[in-house]
Amino acid sequence: MSFSYYVYVSDSKIDMLLPQIDPRFGAKRQTELGVNLTVLSAKRTTEGPSDDRIRRLETVVGYLRDHGDLGSVDEPGQFFWGLLPMRWGAFPGDPTSSLVFFGGRSENTVVGLGGSYKHVWDSVPDAEARGVGRSMMSSMLDGLGVTSDLEDEYVADAVDGDLDRADRAALARVQGAVASLRWPAQNVEFVAKRLLHGESPDGTARSVLLGTPVYVATVD
Repeated sequence: MSFSYYVYVSDSKIDMLLPQIDPRFGAKRQTELGVNLTVLSAKRTTEGPSDDRIRRLETVVGYLRDHGDLGSVDEPGQFFWGLLPMRWGAFPGDPTSSLVFFGGRSENTVVGLGGSYKHVWDSVPDAEARGVGRSMMSSMLDGLGVTSDLEDEYVADAVDGDLDRADRAALARVQGAVASLRWPAQNVEFVAKRLLHGESPDGTARSVLLGTPVYVATVD
């Protein structure tokens, strides 16, 4: 029997997706018996969502796998699954950062995953106070804070309104961030929402992919 050792679970994404999968999910019916002198009556009440974090996650992932647009890191859909060696931690090495970032690559694709540090399993109690959430691409790219001559060139061109250049600047930032990671690598499995995908700006890989995780789990 294999076990999943979760290091990141995005409760906010699960809370957003579950009602779209099944609005009744987690509603627990409880039978209450009311007894008077002559009549035994039963009434049912509906309580709030279950607090079972893993069951909620498995429901979302199972639905994405069976019915959703779930691709791979090399051919991502709206969501993508992967199993890769990745380096991860608070980026860029600031323990007070609100961004947790995972970086790795497949044979063809450089992959970066980023999200709010508060979703790290057993994160510190005051994680909510770590600043802006990092599931939005603009906030995440600002948090990466990695620049290069290649990116500066694209940013300068993007000022003139060339959105294609702006996309390449973002892809260059993701690729630079992944290349700069120095933490020990771990084998991890994940499902993530695609945020940005395109050709590698410097040609060292076929493509660059940025996502925000639904979950990340270490794999032995």
